[in-house]
Amino acid sequence: MGKIIFYEDRSFLGRSYECAGECSDLHSHFSRCNSIRVDSGDWMVYERPGYSGYQYFLKKGDYPDYHRWMGFNDCVRSCRLIPTQHQSSHRLTIYERPEFGGRPTELTDDCASLSERFRSGDVHSCNVRDGNWIFYEHPNYRGRQYLVRPGEYRRSGEWGGASSRVGSIRRVAA
Repeated sequence: MGKIIFYEDRSFLGRSYECAGECSDLHSHFSRCNSIRVDSGDWMVYERPGYSGYQYFLKKGDYPDYHRWMGFNDCVRSCRLIPTQHQSSHRLTIYERPEFGGRPTELTDDCASLSERFRSGDVHSCNVRDGNWIFYEHPNYRGRQYLVRPGEYRRSGEWGGASSRVGSIRRVAA
């Protein structure tokens, strides 16, 4: 069970809304979001309703303004609690071409720079076998973020990616 609290103003001021699970449209609860407190659980918050737009991964902690969660603006419209993984293993296979084409590369650990480790930062498809992962647009876990949960992603658009550029990958560990 998770708990996240959204605040309209910075530094946890203004109208607030507490959430304990998935919510596909937060618009009726607040008009803007300038700070967030995560009391428990790992969360993805989304810029648009229906789990779309920019995605932001948040762990337990205080985020007194949207810059602290790497937000581009004060717009949060949906959220999703990331289920806790009770297994200790994470396995992900990334491919340099759509539809699982090209050279496959298996990951079981975090990777701060795909281009340094594998000569390429292009990921056109992937198969998440175990665990939840976050893809970052740039190396060193910066830029746009994308949650990839267990399953097959035949094209980058299926995980929300605007392009096939992935700079770094991190496991979501319990």
